[in-house]
Amino acid sequence: MKLIVTGGAGFIGSAVVRQAIRAGHSVVNLDALTYAACLDNVAAVEGSPLYAFAQVDIRDAGELEAVFAEHRPDAVMHLAAESHVDRSIDGPGRFIETNVNGTFNLLEASRRSWQSQGKPAGFRFLHVSTDEVYGSLGPEGRFTEATPYSPNSPYSASKAASDHLVRAWHETYGLPTLVTNCSNNYGPFHFPEKLIPVVILKALAGQPIPIYGRGENVRDWLFVEDHADALLTVLGKGEPGRSYAIGGENECSNLELVERICAILDEAVPDAAPHARLITFVADRPGHDLRYAIDPTRIRTELGWAPRHGLEEGLRATVAWYLDNRDWWQGLLSRQGVGQRLGISG
Repeated sequence: MKLIVTGGAGFIGSAVVRQAIRAGHSVVNLDALTYAACLDNVAAVEGSPLYAFAQVDIRDAGELEAVFAEHRPDAVMHLAAESHVDRSIDGPGRFIETNVNGTFNLLEASRRSWQSQGKPAGFRFLHVSTDEVYGSLGPEGRFTEATPYSPNSPYSASKAASDHLVRAWHETYGLPTLVTNCSNNYGPFHFPEKLIPVVILKALAGQPIPIYGRGENVRDWLFVEDHADALLTVLGKGEPGRSYAIGGENECSNLELVERICAILDEAVPDAAPHARLITFVADRPGHDLRYAIDPTRIRTELGWAPRHGLEEGLRATVAWYLDNRDWWQGLLSRQGVGQRLGISG
């Protein structure tokens, strides 16, 4: 297949690009190269004849039209998004522009391309979303594809809006769309503003490791390579018009997660142990959802997908990658907002 992957220089998008090319697909990586993007993430495939890059912002409808006219894709995998909750609290406007208006532009470009090609039955538009659109869970239960939407942050509200646009383009225009809602990702190439890379890098620097509130918030953690595999599975086997919840079935509180990372670092860098002494509780962020958890029954039973990495295995691989790739993350520490406390203006 010839794929357009939006956000392919980002964390999850680059994992999709790398796996898609390994699987023999032709990939056009469409990325605006905003602060969280890094072309080093796809350096492994840059020399492949199956790979092409286009620096395009999905907010620019004209540029999108030109790319679609040139490449005439068989499928679109839409991962480009503003995704950091804390940044959405400080500046929600960009999240609406990119996640809502940008998705609208991409849907229209995809629809026109699909129609110009004679509406091929095999065309797919896969929209990658988040479990955060469902809001917050209590101590019991898990999100499913039937869970009502109840977003609590500007970020999750913008993603919920884009999910609804994708559904409407399927119902109104017949565009063969798919939606996935995934749990928290982690792994190599994770931009150093999210929790796990922040913990690793703060610990290596001997700096306080910040934990919001009392660290009681629970997330379901999914190794990024497993997520990329799930997305390609949905693209190939999913039923148009359906959504698929993707989770790692690895629930963990933030405090427990940080303590587990510290224990792994104690083994890897024993001279600086114990790293847990650096844990520091800080004021919680506004609207911080208590718990997320995914029930992946549909994708497991209908499409035969299951995650391959348990949390301990994935965390060890992630810590090892950051220890072995200091040049990658050191070059990103000077980017805007990295290392600063964001999301407190609410």
